[in-house]
Amino acid sequence: MDAQGRGRADNIDPADQWVLNPQTGDYELRLSPSAEQSAPQTGVPGPRRAAPRQGSSRQGSSRQGSSRQGGARQGGTRQGAPQQGTPRPGGRGGGRDQVPGPRRRRAAQPEAAGGRRKQKAKKATGKRILAWTGGTVAFVIVAVGVGGYLYYQHLNDNITSVSDDGAGTGGFSKDRAINILLIGTDKRSGDGNKGYGDEGSVGHADTTILLHVSKDRSNATALSIPRDMITDIPDCPTKQDDGSTKVIPGSQNVRFNESLGQNERTPSCTMRTVTQITGIKLDHFMVADFNAVKTLSSAVDGVDVCLAKDIDDPKSHLKLPAGEHSIEGEEALAFVRTRHSVGNGGDLSRIQLQQQFLSSLMRKLKSNDTLTNPKKMISLAEAGTKALTVDSKIADIMKLRDLGMELGKLDMKNLTFATTPVDDNPAEKVKATVVLNQAKADELFSMMREDVSLTEVKKQEKKEKAAVAARLKGPRSEPGDVRVDVYNGSGKTGAAQATLSWLQNSEGVTKSSQLGNAPKNLAKTTVEYGADQADQARKLADLMGLPASALKPGKSKKNAQGLPAMVLTLGADFKGAGVPVKAPSKAPEGIQKVEADKTVCAK
Repeated sequence: MDAQGRGRADNIDPADQWVLNPQTGDYELRLSPSAEQSAPQTGVPGPRRAAPRQGSSRQGSSRQGSSRQGGARQGGTRQGAPQQGTPRPGGRGGGRDQVPGPRRRRAAQPEAAGGRRKQKAKKATGKRILAWTGGTVAFVIVAVGVGGYLYYQHLNDNITSVSDDGAGTGGFSKDRAINILLIGTDKRSGDGNKGYGDEGSVGHADTTILLHVSKDRSNATALSIPRDMITDIPDCPTKQDDGSTKVIPGSQNVRFNESLGQNERTPSCTMRTVTQITGIKLDHFMVADFNAVKTLSSAVDGVDVCLAKDIDDPKSHLKLPAGEHSIEGEEALAFVRTRHSVGNGGDLSRIQLQQQFLSSLMRKLKSNDTLTNPKKMISLAEAGTKALTVDSKIADIMKLRDLGMELGKLDMKNLTFATTPVDDNPAEKVKATVVLNQAKADELFSMMREDVSLTEVKKQEKKEKAAVAARLKGPRSEPGDVRVDVYNGSGKTGAAQATLSWLQNSEGVTKSSQLGNAPKNLAKTTVEYGADQADQARKLADLMGLPASALKPGKSKKNAQGLPAMVLTLGADFKGAGVPVKAPSKAPEGIQKVEADKTVCAK
């Protein structure tokens, strides 16, 4: 930090420098005569002009009596000085002349004469800095509020957006889990990218990651979806330039990467395809091209990676010896594109490299070295807003910042990268594609939907969860003693009747009946029971595969015959008669995964 940044150049008050506001997480001008704090590095862009030196003038805006003698203060404000505040992002009437220049520092006064003692700036902890500034996960760039309406508008102008065509939830919310689709395309647009071959590519879903952040923000899973996985692509209603909607027909048994680019498909079609595969409704998408990797890696002054062996891949142009390296720009792009020199040379091996790169990038983004460096944060804001295409619901810097603040609550040690479980395509002699391993995938998708972490996480609200779990502890009734009325609140036609038939014919719960549709649909299946029916409720939970949270103790209710009966209401999580509702507590054996806070050397 230079002399001006320390408040020693030209007697400029350090309170006029760009500083980090711990209340908002924004870099802004501090206009009040507050206690001195260490200012960030100089060179931070912002819509302001420097104040004229003594004796100089500025056309149309010169100050009268620029010396201290003409600027006596009353109540902490100079007489005659206009009261102008720093325009904040999203404010009105922002202009360069609205931000006052730096004030001259008062001559130093002895402490005994009433001068104020310097207050030592408080040292922020890493976690508090993350809370202030927001988190950047994968290619999610948190826009730093640098103060100044013009700069806010400049960043907004950088953003390219596309409609989600109704494929998403309508936007993330602070009171539920967040699901973001990150798509890396193989489109060769942009400076210096034509030399990578396939110059005319429309840009397919070459790298796709579903980022799921739990409702309580205690854990997250970043799920990679192989581009060569054979799947069905649904029909995709897509908004056209003239405002009309065109339905792009779906395709069966094709590569997943054809969900984008092929047949004029947009990112919203990739969203629909992922939802169809996983059962997870997405909030937003972000699309990055080759330039995103180059510019973001350079903005953080390089990403640390590790190689267990020498790599020389002429196709990706990556040539690195074994060991640890810091890579950026073209070299970073070559790293995430290479596959012929690692693993078995296929796309699954490349996914491992990409996960390693993204994990390291996130560690760098969330480090104090980045978060407390205004120059880096500005570079990231510029690079991110220029390199990404986002859905129109978050095509605004402040919305991106709000999203980043939510993601920033996550501890990196509880983020796990995983790969969708797949097998070689049995229909091929020469293995070029893969197919979904349905059994393992269903377990993994279920864990994500239920916010079950793939890492060992210290759960929030531990006491409450322990009390809920205790509902499953205790004796069980015999199936023939379980009396239950079944209602359909799942939205799936015939669910109650199918469940009744299965309970009676397969499980021996003969004292059961189905009473049609519930008054309203529910997201989760529930069992309401009285205090004297706890044994029956536990047995029913075992049979249905229900979590403890599904059991709702209350008052006994009577059925049509006047007998006490539990009430089972099927919710949207109902998968079918005899199919367990609750997610498994452990990840399926053999799935490819890595924890984001650990460094893994590529082999």
